[in-house]
Amino acid sequence: MASGSRVHSDSAYASQRSGAATITRIRLENFMCHSSLQIELGEWVNFITGQNGSGKSAILTALCIAFGCRAKGTQRAATLKDFIKTGCSYAVVQVELKNQGDDAYKPEIYGDSLTIERRITESTTSTVLKDHQGKRVASRKQELNELTDHFNIDVENPCVIMSQDKSREFLHSGNDKDKFKFFFKATLLQQVSDLLRSIYDYLNNADAIVVDLETSIKPIQLELSELQRKIKNMEHVEEISQQAQQLKMKLAWSWVYDVDRQLEEQNVKIGKLKDRIPACQAKIDFKQRTLEKLRDRFMEKKAQIAVMVEKTSEVKRRKDELNHSISLASKEKHELVNEHDRKTNYIKKQLNRLRFLEKQVQDIHEQDAKNTQAEASEIKEKLKELKNEVDAANLTLTRLKEEESALLENRYKGISEIKKIADEIEDYVKKYNEIRSYILELQQHQTNKVTAFGGERVMNLLRAIERHHHRFKRPPIGPIGAHVTMVNGDMWGPAVEQAIGRLLNAFIVTDHKDALLLRGCAKDANYNNLQIFIYDFSRPRLNLPHHMLPQTNHPTILSVLHSDNPTVINVLVDMGNVERQVLVRDYDAGKAVAFEQRISNLKEVFTLDGHRMFSRGSVQTILPLNKKMRTGRLCSSYDEKIKDLEKDALDVREEAQRCRKRKRDSEERLKDLEHHLQSVKRKCNTADRTLMAKNLELHDAESLSVPEASSSSASTVYELCQEISKIQEEIQEKENLLEKLRFSINEAEAKVNDLKLLFASLCESAKEEINAFEESEKELMEIEKDLQSSEAEKTHYETIMNNKVIPEIKEAEAQHQELELHRKESCRKASIICPESEIEALGGWDGSTPEQISAHLNKLNYRLQQESQQYSESIDDLKMVYEKKERKISRKQQNCKAYRGKLNACRNALNSRWNKFQRNATLLKRQLTWRFNDHLRKKGISGNIKISYEEKTLSIEVKMPQDASSIAVRDTKGLSGGERSFSTLCFALALHEMTEAPFRAMDEFDVFMDAVSRKISLDTLVDFALAQGSQWIFITPHDISLVKQAEGIKKQQMAAPRP
Repeated sequence: MASGSRVHSDSAYASQRSGAATITRIRLENFMCHSSLQIELGEWVNFITGQNGSGKSAILTALCIAFGCRAKGTQRAATLKDFIKTGCSYAVVQVELKNQGDDAYKPEIYGDSLTIERRITESTTSTVLKDHQGKRVASRKQELNELTDHFNIDVENPCVIMSQDKSREFLHSGNDKDKFKFFFKATLLQQVSDLLRSIYDYLNNADAIVVDLETSIKPIQLELSELQRKIKNMEHVEEISQQAQQLKMKLAWSWVYDVDRQLEEQNVKIGKLKDRIPACQAKIDFKQRTLEKLRDRFMEKKAQIAVMVEKTSEVKRRKDELNHSISLASKEKHELVNEHDRKTNYIKKQLNRLRFLEKQVQDIHEQDAKNTQAEASEIKEKLKELKNEVDAANLTLTRLKEEESALLENRYKGISEIKKIADEIEDYVKKYNEIRSYILELQQHQTNKVTAFGGERVMNLLRAIERHHHRFKRPPIGPIGAHVTMVNGDMWGPAVEQAIGRLLNAFIVTDHKDALLLRGCAKDANYNNLQIFIYDFSRPRLNLPHHMLPQTNHPTILSVLHSDNPTVINVLVDMGNVERQVLVRDYDAGKAVAFEQRISNLKEVFTLDGHRMFSRGSVQTILPLNKKMRTGRLCSSYDEKIKDLEKDALDVREEAQRCRKRKRDSEERLKDLEHHLQSVKRKCNTADRTLMAKNLELHDAESLSVPEASSSSASTVYELCQEISKIQEEIQEKENLLEKLRFSINEAEAKVNDLKLLFASLCESAKEEINAFEESEKELMEIEKDLQSSEAEKTHYETIMNNKVIPEIKEAEAQHQELELHRKESCRKASIICPESEIEALGGWDGSTPEQISAHLNKLNYRLQQESQQYSESIDDLKMVYEKKERKISRKQQNCKAYRGKLNACRNALNSRWNKFQRNATLLKRQLTWRFNDHLRKKGISGNIKISYEEKTLSIEVKMPQDASSIAVRDTKGLSGGERSFSTLCFALALHEMTEAPFRAMDEFDVFMDAVSRKISLDTLVDFALAQGSQWIFITPHDISLVKQAEGIKKQQMAAPRP
């Protein structure tokens, strides 16, 4: 039987309970705080109560120690000897278990009960198992392990014994990983997982042994291959000798055939060289014509750039001036900030000096006050008047401080208002630049409509297609937008673009090969993500029957579009469903058509203002206009659109000017407010100095009755006050300078921002001209580069003609004559060795050169010589050795195959068990959530448990009945102490319900619960314990009078601790 709590899915086993392994008695001697304790336990539910310090928790600690737990596992001591009561030399723990029924452990030896006794001394510890008569039966650790395995007792499992520390840690812990560890260990998943992983390790080790065995076979296989090679070599010695004779005859005639081959190659070479003359001349003529065209383009582009240089020079000059102004303004701002920091540091030093002097004055006054013996009545009157004056000065100072605070608040509001206006100005400038950019784009579209559907990228793509047009099976069609126009005006243009705008930039090709070629052209043109449709160009325009179209009086997108190319219309129908997209004028009519009239064959509805409406099943969807999308690409004329945009740009610029005026007015008001604030600060400082003077005068008057010995201290105080007054004036002066510096810094920062906005506006307005100039310069450089390249190529071809082609022809003809003479001589020598007919009988010439045949012949002769000398054994001896080694390696291979088969079977079985383990883990996760909810419902709460085996986390979600938001609390820390304790207790009971053990114990399970939660928790625990069937031990310091009285419930009160 496996160690630990066994998973149990049916809680109704209480009726089958045998009572084996229930605890009947616990006796402690000199253990922790107990000198001698004996407690009798019932078979069902036991409550043990008592005050803190009465030794309740020591009972559970003793149980853990008795069943073999280590000292650190109890979290109460580092070593076992620490459990011995102070002043004693030993400790004894005895636990008596019931041993009856079908599950009894060795009843023939132990009888109907057994006792576990653990004795602890300073140096040793021992465990003894006794029978029902108290006789010693066993003392080995292994016997105790067999007993705990038999009864399924695992005291380290918190579902069996939840000690005080584990209970508090469990109730407090909000860590999902700690909860997962609790669940993983309680359900035996941890034990099974560890066991399966250890088996994986064993199989890997066994696999390594089999691999080593397979590796040891390879040397024998090599020996076997070597023997086989020797046998074959000896069999081929005669064949090699015959081949050598035949090669000698072939070698003689190969010289003749090789010369024939060279003559044939020379004839081909001479023909090719002669064919190169007209080709080279044609290339020279073509390059000459190309040079003339490039020179004309170069002069034309050069004149165009000269005109553009005059236009852009003024813009560049203004940009340089603005850059210089921004640099100077930034430098000025930086210097002001540094000066401000230096002044601030100086004021801080003076304030520290001022506090030091005031402390000296106070110390002197306190010393003088100690020496005062008597006071005169006249001094009292004077002191009273001075106090009144001090109070009046204090009131004046308070009023000025309040006024200063109000002015500071107004100053902050003014600065915030200026910043807000500056942000508005920046937004207007940005909007103005966007409108100007859109206008430039429309003007470019007006010049070349194709640029509306991809910009400069599509122009580069069209140029690339033109360069490679001969490689396409059919020229690509595109962009689609350039091949369609609007019918009856541009009214529906924005709605059509909203519907099929993504298709207007696409291209159409006739097959997959052309699509790949077009994709390469797009890559060369830096046109990424080009949309390409493959369609048969030979198909006529689709004829759509009337019953396949939407039955409505409103126009469709297909009806408002026109194209001279039927392939474009077919693609829009097949890919864009334009025949099923209906256009309406307003929002209400669109809703009626899309949702109320239930028109067949209708896909989507688009309104004039850009709304898109469609329904999918019972879901009705309305999407607003995509404001980021620019429309107008299908317009027949861009003039009206450009005029509207120019008007909008003028309005935006006027708004920006009004905002700048508001900003200047606010800055003037802020400046006046700064002056007023400085005046109030000066008054405040004057009132502060007056108050200090009155205080000093009051202190002087109080010190009049002091003996003349204090005159020296009075003079010192006067000097210190003079120095304090001087420092205050200096601080006030520096603060005034700081306010001026702050104002200057704000002005400098505003100036920098204005210059930057002006610079950005200038750059945006001049962007088109500069881009055009740069593009023209780039084109000029490309033309010049092409011109130089063409001149170099023309010179190259002329050089090839004169220095290479004609001399090579003459040289080839001379070599041809020499080869004919050489052939006659070779034929004469070969006829002496053998006639040509014998070569034809051997299969004729196979095309090998004399060098190849000679090398082959030398190789055969060398091999024949080496093998004749190398092998001293007979071929029969070699065959016998070969057969013997073959039988040996066959046996080893069979063994390896058998081992490998068994390993694979074990691995497959292990994988099957691992899959079952994962399925069981999933089932346990669901079962835990169901049982957790069953316990929560007793308090009107619902919840959910989420377990992630990959991340090893367990999270609890709880929804309280009073939570009207219907939002679950994902972190139990968001609950009250009682609610969190109750929910955690329900989680623990769900785990208890899924596990099996003969007894269970919980210590301080009801901490942090209110009265209602404790009552529900106690009732829940008692009902669960009685229904579950195990023996339960509950330890709590609280009152358990609310626990109902029943036959299976036993309550015990621990004695109060001694003082």
